[in-house]
Amino acid sequence: MSEIFIGLMSGTSLDGVDAVVARFDGSRMQLLGEAFVPYPATVCQQVLALQQVGDNELERSARLGNQLAALYAAAVQQALQVCKLAAADIRAVVCHGQTIRHAPQAGYTLQLGNHALLAERVGIDVIGDLRSRDVAAGGQGAPLVPAFHQAMFADAAIPRAILNIGGIANLTRLQPDVPVIGFDTGPGNMLLDAWIRHQRGDGYDADGAWAASGQCDTALLRILLAEPYFAAELPKSTGRDLFSMEWLAERLARYQQQHGAIAAANVQATLLALTAHSIADAIARFAPHTRELYLCGGGVRNGALCRLLAALLPQLHIAATDELGLPAQQVEAAAFAWLGQRFCQRAAGNLPEVTGAAGLRVLGALYPR
Repeated sequence: MSEIFIGLMSGTSLDGVDAVVARFDGSRMQLLGEAFVPYPATVCQQVLALQQVGDNELERSARLGNQLAALYAAAVQQALQVCKLAAADIRAVVCHGQTIRHAPQAGYTLQLGNHALLAERVGIDVIGDLRSRDVAAGGQGAPLVPAFHQAMFADAAIPRAILNIGGIANLTRLQPDVPVIGFDTGPGNMLLDAWIRHQRGDGYDADGAWAASGQCDTALLRILLAEPYFAAELPKSTGRDLFSMEWLAERLARYQQQHGAIAAANVQATLLALTAHSIADAIARFAPHTRELYLCGGGVRNGALCRLLAALLPQLHIAATDELGLPAQQVEAAAFAWLGQRFCQRAAGNLPEVTGAAGLRVLGALYPR
């Protein structure tokens, strides 16, 4: 039976809410439309503040959850208008929420967004809390998109990898006759955005232009790549809890003690190299037979990053997922719509070989309209 879901994704890049409207007819997915609601600067500031230990966290979290619900509701309403649909046409809204803390090693992951309030505002069933069941089963709770990548992008003959470059970059290996693996390679846009915000007040480095104006410092790059996360075995996932401005400041201080001052643009160029080299190293280590690499997420718009990836991986055919029929900016939100369909079917949404969970689990919790 044909059903329509709206997937909502707000990731670690903190740019806003992506909404995708997807019709499912069995295993076939058809995208009907999309919408985007940007985050106000105050919301970004509150999210970043809550990712550090501070005062009055419970109230601040609750208030931010309500603000996020309003933004999610606006994205749903915009998507309905774009597609000329009514609330009654939608089986469920599937809301990832905004990640505030991700600490699977401590047994929890926390995404904010008042799902009850969202259901009240939009008059549609809401499915949320998609990561905690996997964590409860001993998994990382991330990445969750590899199961969707397998369903949409796997080829019976060609070894492929799907690379999502958001705030954090994650890789899915789709190799014929071999189990799927997926993991976070490390920072995607996160440190690039944080550094340019700190130095110039800009939200992001458009097309990687500032990074391209600088020079990668190989000594600093070696210090950054020495982070133990990069050498860790699978399964693994990460976030702003590790790759923060504090993380960067500690390593810059170490560099400056040995080498002296470094130009801010050169730091940006080195951070871009960190993203590209950590991805290339991860492919060489965990997906060496890959022949095709398909990119999605906001990092696809960073021309300097894409050019460096192509230079580091000349043996691969590299393209955006648009080439496979799914626009790069819509992949993650579409993945959560797909996970909502899986929830409604009471079918597993995780891949234990990816997350390390004890087994297949139905992911999510229902907030009826």
